[in-house]
Amino acid sequence: MTAAQPPTAADELRGAGLRVTAARVALLDTVRHGDHLGVEAIASGVRERVGHISLQAVYEGLHALTAAGLIRRIEPAGSPARFEGRIGDNHHHVICRSCGAVADVDCAVGDAPCLTASDDHGYVIDEAEVIYWGLCPACSTARSS
Repeated sequence: MTAAQPPTAADELRGAGLRVTAARVALLDTVRHGDHLGVEAIASGVRERVGHISLQAVYEGLHALTAAGLIRRIEPAGSPARFEGRIGDNHHHVICRSCGAVADVDCAVGDAPCLTASDDHGYVIDEAEVIYWGLCPACSTARSS
């Protein structure tokens, strides 16, 4: 008996009702193997895999993948959008005010997770987004030197 193989990027695209193209597979793989990448870095990674692709096509592909729930877009205040492959767990982020480094922070409290607002104003809340701001260890060390 063989172990079940995880779904491929192409399988996931099909499962989300998206047409499978080399560019979309490369987009999904680039985002999932990157670390909270911006659009320019994603475009560069896709070009390494499939050759030329316009920035507009990258934006359109990212929009389709985000709308399908295959990737997540985060928009830190004052920064360009970034994309990540970690989805479905409502985790949060910590961002360095100096260099812009981003790291994931697991949700620690609340139901389903982190969805207990002190006052929900009658809303049915299905997602929470928390961003912690500060200095990363490298920038903190550099500043104190």
